Amino acid sequence: MQIEPRAHVSLWRAGLAPVAAIAASLLIGSGLILWAGEPVLNAYGLLFKGALGSSFALKETLTRSIPLIFTGLAAAVAFRAKFYNIGAEGQLYCGALAASFFGTGLIGLPPILMVPFLMLVGALAGGAILIVPVLLKTHLKVDEVVTTLLLNFVILLMVSYLIEGPWKDPMALGWPQAAPIVDEGVFPKLLARGRLHAGLIFAVVAAVLVWALMRFTIWGYQIRAVGHNPSAARFSGINVERTVVRTALISGGLAGLAGVSEVAGLKGYLTLDLSPGFGYTGIAVAMLAQLHPIGVIASALFLSAVYVGADAMSRAANIPTYIADVLVGLSVLAILVSVMLTRYRIHWR
Repeated sequence: MQIEPRAHVSLWRAGLAPVAAIAASLLIGSGLILWAGEPVLNAYGLLFKGALGSSFALKETLTRSIPLIFTGLAAAVAFRAKFYNIGAEGQLYCGALAASFFGTGLIGLPPILMVPFLMLVGALAGGAILIVPVLLKTHLKVDEVVTTLLLNFVILLMVSYLIEGPWKDPMALGWPQAAPIVDEGVFPKLLARGRLHAGLIFAVVAAVLVWALMRFTIWGYQIRAVGHNPSAARFSGINVERTVVRTALISGGLAGLAGVSEVAGLKGYLTLDLSPGFGYTGIAVAMLAQLHPIGVIASALFLSAVYVGADAMSRAANIPTYIADVLVGLSVLAILVSVMLTRYRIHWR
């Protein structure tokens, strides 16, 4: 067996890769559903109905996709420059911390200014926490996978300390949570009934802006060049270290916006269970989208539909909700295989 790169990758082949990956993951997941003793078509029908079968289900799926779009963009931007940011979960909580610090009465602004201000400070906090890992990588060659991953636990412990101690809301009847965001800082609802908020619009706009940045600007060209070949980029005059630092700050800022959207858009206050793993799922979102910012929107919607639909499927049938995690993992593995088969040809001898 010999693997060699394809001279040309057709557009239809590249577009078919994620579709085939999703189909393969659903097919493999069928075996687990049969193992649980449920009909496959009925189970997937329940999953589809629970995610998209009603206006309430559709609103829940869209709401669940908001932080996934932000964290997916964070991973896509960083991975494009070969900076493997595994710390979006911690950066999400940093954005939530900043929003909770400034948005609980410290700053008084009208809503038209308060919401952008909270997004700004949340993005700055998410980016700032990445300064140490990225400098360790660029100056001391320390593996960013280790530093960003371990930093997640440090931030979570800090959040736990704050909401159990100095930031604990005295009106929360003993529950560990911070004070609620003031009304001026709460994201407006898009629909009268439901939890869907304006964070969806902000997330889609962020995806379009990131796509434009990567496609039409010098910064985007430098990020892509460093990701393809750092040595060639350095030889052509690109400051590789500065580009990696800039990319890391953008990535952390996007993850921080996910935390702001959850605090100011959905929950209204900071808790330790603010995120069920949005930062880690964002990596799957980015991989499924093949690091394309616009594709992140579609992959985030797909994965949020899987999670929301799996909850409904579990309530209606004897199938554990962990099937959603399995399907997400299978989707990532399938997309990696499909991308490899898209870019490379296998010769059997």
